[in-house]
Amino acid sequence: MRNTRKRLGDLLVEGGLISEEQLQNALSEKSPSQKLGDVLLQRGYITEQQLIEVLEFQLGIPHVSLFRYPIDTSLTTLIPKEVAQRNVLVPLKKDGDKLFVAMADPMDFYTTEDLRLATGFQIETAIASKDDIVRTINKIYDLDEGVKDFIAESSNDVQEERGVASDDSPVVKLVNQILQNAVAQKASDIHIDPQETKVVLRYRVDGVLRTERALPKSMQSVLTARIKIIANLNITENRIPQDGRIKVNLDFQAIDLRVSTLPTVYGEKIVMRVLDLSGALNDLPQLGFNKVNLERFVKLIESPTGIVLITGPTGSGKSSTLYAALNRLNSDDVNIITIEDPVEYRLDGINQIQVNSNVGMTFASGLRAILRQDPNVIMVGEIRDQETANVAIRASLTGHLVFSTLHTNDSLGTISRLIDMGVEPFLVASSLSGVVAQRLVRKVCKDCAKDDLPTNRELEIFAKRGITIEKVKRGVGCGTCNMTGYRGRIAIHELLELNDDMRRVIMDGESLTKLREMAIKNRTIFLIDDGLLKVKQGVTTTEEVLRVAIAE
Repeated sequence: MRNTRKRLGDLLVEGGLISEEQLQNALSEKSPSQKLGDVLLQRGYITEQQLIEVLEFQLGIPHVSLFRYPIDTSLTTLIPKEVAQRNVLVPLKKDGDKLFVAMADPMDFYTTEDLRLATGFQIETAIASKDDIVRTINKIYDLDEGVKDFIAESSNDVQEERGVASDDSPVVKLVNQILQNAVAQKASDIHIDPQETKVVLRYRVDGVLRTERALPKSMQSVLTARIKIIANLNITENRIPQDGRIKVNLDFQAIDLRVSTLPTVYGEKIVMRVLDLSGALNDLPQLGFNKVNLERFVKLIESPTGIVLITGPTGSGKSSTLYAALNRLNSDDVNIITIEDPVEYRLDGINQIQVNSNVGMTFASGLRAILRQDPNVIMVGEIRDQETANVAIRASLTGHLVFSTLHTNDSLGTISRLIDMGVEPFLVASSLSGVVAQRLVRKVCKDCAKDDLPTNRELEIFAKRGITIEKVKRGVGCGTCNMTGYRGRIAIHELLELNDDMRRVIMDGESLTKLREMAIKNRTIFLIDDGLLKVKQGVTTTEEVLRVAIAE
């Protein structure tokens, strides 16, 4: 008798994971070659873990987490890296005439048949998440292999002959693997730290640095030279800091990196910022604004004049918010000009200028030139000095909308910072439309999130801010989030909208305490409040919010 199996969509609807309407939307959007599961993941209807659990139930195939799985690395000779990458699979172990393989799609019978013929083993499949498999492939095939190749060649003295520019030299492969691994782990920065006896490779994932591996000290000079060559830096100069850019294609994916070198006592430290273009062109609603702040921010950026400042420390997502605002305003009837240092993302339809202090192109001089170009919207990468601040403010008073960033702790501190810079209080009051202070917090991993009761300290913090809470979500740690309990980041915001009363207070030179009282009266949502509201929604944790915002 034939065993009738329920379709994936029906199982997901029955389990209450998606609605019938979402299923129909996904089915109508799906191309013939696409799998329904992939479409549902892309649209964010389900998580990969939920999909795996349903497939596990539907197919009766076990699910494995590869994070701490004792993989037999000798099997990499049986299944080449290209095959593993192309089919998203990884060999786990062999037992007699059986080969156990983890696959993202265990229903791919063509692949399992090909593996059986190529290896001579009976193939036993298990399900694992795509990210988990990609991360494991990078771990067991790439870096170890690259290091071994490098050591083998350097001991044969072939390394010097082939140099750091030949495509098939081990150091070139190794650098490519380091970059691929960073992209697979969704790292924002790659750190190559020289130490006395080794070179440490670290990735910053979701704002937290973690060590990937230690490389032999003998690799340092060639590795540094290779990165400098592709970043168009001077490889003979190692006494001064240098900045460059790398554009490479890895596995048909364009990667843009900003490179910075810094001389240290043990050699040059290299940091590469991975510029994720997809993250820069977000729509405003995707940035994590709550309803009130989103409404206020849209009103600010759609006003014809004034200056809107976005503040926060380095790496708090200011650029993403600015680019999302510019993206919203970008149309044929608006002339948008930006001056940045450096130009991080190239945007179509927007005129972008790169600061070059060597030839006198500073923020202030560039800004003066922009004003002669009939702009509607101007974006200044950062206000660093009084001259830039004055030109930006005067530009906003002469009928332009100006965006810029400033390094301050909160929105109210921005006003005193501008006045400390030497800008007249009446200019600040008349030109400033609003200030957005923002920070990034890690999101609770959806795959291992569990409801938990708030601690007494949490209840105290929430009560102090006038918020009631019954339960919070915490990640217990799984393979998807590298056992951290967090995956991805979201911004928390504090949006200060200036009204006439506040402007009067600024002009009279009154204290920040008076301004704060007026902001509270104006129902401003402070950073800590926005963060705690996101904790209440189960998006993040109180620990994360308190890490970046001060509980007054």
